[in-house]
Amino acid sequence: MYSELVMQHFSNPHNVGVIEDADGVGKVGNPMCGDVMEMFIKVKDGRIDDVKFRTFGCGAAIATSSIATEMIKGKPLDEAVKLSNKAVADALGGLPAQKMHCSNLAADAVRAAIEDYWDKQKKPAQEARQDDE
Repeated sequence: MYSELVMQHFSNPHNVGVIEDADGVGKVGNPMCGDVMEMFIKVKDGRIDDVKFRTFGCGAAIATSSIATEMIKGKPLDEAVKLSNKAVADALGGLPAQKMHCSNLAADAVRAAIEDYWDKQKKPAQEARQDDE
């Protein structure tokens, strides 16, 4: 049912935890399945310098959170904000159709954390993106 990579990220997730002084925090949930994800980012020079997550949910939700943190760490904000649910699922070698909503949550949590950072900078997202380049 799950790829070996999904099982690895579920059994040994990367970047688990909370960044107390995070520059951006995104929290998303899926009321249908009860999964909830929180993503915390630290930004330095327009890039994601550090990222951590906290997920309450199934194995696929934990695995997608873990891989998403790896996919965005070190990336410029304007690139990381474009992370798609398909990219997250593909990076794990695919997910069963009934678990695709989990990859949606991971990408949504990343975008929410970046948007929160931009909001805290008191800049419209487009202006913030240009400043971060």
